[in-house]
Amino acid sequence: MIESPPPKFGAPDGRIPYWRLLTDQGVITQEIAEYDYVGTGTEEDPYAVSWIPNDPRNPLLFGLAKKVTITLAVAFSTLIVSLTSSAYSGSMRQIEDHFQVSTEVATIGLSLFVLGFAIGPLFWAPVGETFGRQIPFFISTGSMAIFSAGCAGADNIQTLLVLRFLAGAFGSSPFTNGGGTISDMFTARQRALAISLYAAAPFLGPCLGPIIGGFLSMNAGWRWVEGFLAATAGLVWIVITVAVPETYAPVLLRRRAETLTRVTGKVYRSKADLSKGRQSLPKLLSNAMSRPLLFLFREPVVQLFSIYSAIVYGTLYMLFSAFPIVYEEGRGWNQGVGGLAFLGVMIGIMLGILATIPYNKLYQHVQDANGGYAPPEARLPGMMLAAIITPAGLFWFAWTNSPSIHWSVSIIAGAPFGFGVVLIYLGVMNYLIDSYTIYAASVLAANAILRSIFGAVFPLFTNYMYQNLGIHWASCIPAFLAVLCMPAPFLFYRYGSAIRARCKYSAKSQLYMEKLHASAAS
Repeated sequence: MIESPPPKFGAPDGRIPYWRLLTDQGVITQEIAEYDYVGTGTEEDPYAVSWIPNDPRNPLLFGLAKKVTITLAVAFSTLIVSLTSSAYSGSMRQIEDHFQVSTEVATIGLSLFVLGFAIGPLFWAPVGETFGRQIPFFISTGSMAIFSAGCAGADNIQTLLVLRFLAGAFGSSPFTNGGGTISDMFTARQRALAISLYAAAPFLGPCLGPIIGGFLSMNAGWRWVEGFLAATAGLVWIVITVAVPETYAPVLLRRRAETLTRVTGKVYRSKADLSKGRQSLPKLLSNAMSRPLLFLFREPVVQLFSIYSAIVYGTLYMLFSAFPIVYEEGRGWNQGVGGLAFLGVMIGIMLGILATIPYNKLYQHVQDANGGYAPPEARLPGMMLAAIITPAGLFWFAWTNSPSIHWSVSIIAGAPFGFGVVLIYLGVMNYLIDSYTIYAASVLAANAILRSIFGAVFPLFTNYMYQNLGIHWASCIPAFLAVLCMPAPFLFYRYGSAIRARCKYSAKSQLYMEKLHASAAS
């Protein structure tokens, strides 16, 4: 009997077409199929699947153009989600008039969307760590487009508020899985610049939103604002669908093992699954869903840095209610021009992004001086500078926002705040990702939960605070909170290593990444 030849897989040169990367998470090549994996291929001793040398499906080995394309697509999705949250604020005056509701009720539409950012990660983070990044992106952005379209046709304020919340909750996946996608593709040495591209989006979006929403609502009405947001969300869904393949290594290796088992008849398991043991899907999801809250309440690193970034994020969203009071009520500006007050913050954000370049070089210098390894604390020098600059900018705004002082002085004060916001956010993200790499989605979800709760709550009491304290002392409140947080990066720079040594999941992540990189290098 003549034995049939072994099946052939992939292109002759071992490359994988891009469309296969997008559509087949378990795609294999001839080299992958013929690789000599550890094990005997039985149920008792399955082949242990890991990355092979020069693996074409290893996201860490993607070409620079592919990595940049995926990073920009993820950043674009985050930009539109955050823009959708704030563009609503530019149309609140028309919403109040149309539905005959108070400013406080209309503001709930802003707060509920941001509150969705806190609820959504409890679902998207575990789904991302169980099924990968690609599927959550696809479902999340498509759902946000649908709910935003529903907002445009809302017949009453209750429907509008509920749909805003659902759009925020379903659209929040990029906030949790975006950082994880970048950590999948970039080594610690490269990650800072990639994170800078991605992390600019959550802050540029809120700055652009009031400008777009203000002018569009004035000239076309609030429904056109929501329609515009639905259209941009639809565009994001298309971009994500055609540009972002799966990048999460544990899921890719699990799918590869399933494919190899199916086509060869032997038993294959990914190394990660072998080390953890087999778990049922409900058990896997249950563990993953509880992990963000576990990190938030049990891991000191996640807890303290989440509080810091939450205060800064809450302050940014507080400005959506504060700027109309200061510039529209105090100076008589219209909605569109009032939105331009965010240009100072936006310029500061862009300067903060540029500042990450020298700080990344400093990080690389630390790596080179330590044999290619730099501790997470090497990410903190920029955050230490921002800890000083951020409250300075807030106090500057607080005591120069009177109508008797030229408007440019208080708007320029937004620049140091925006500069500090970016460096704090990037410092927190890079530090958490470096400390909890394989749990990046859950760690960022924990951070996003607390950050979003603050972002949802701060605008709700802003009107009352400004009415009771006045524009000067009310603006000082977030500045005082920033001063309280100022020691955090300095303390972690000095004692962070000792704190991380006592954190269970940080140690697990470090061990896994050492094995993964050793496997890829062998």
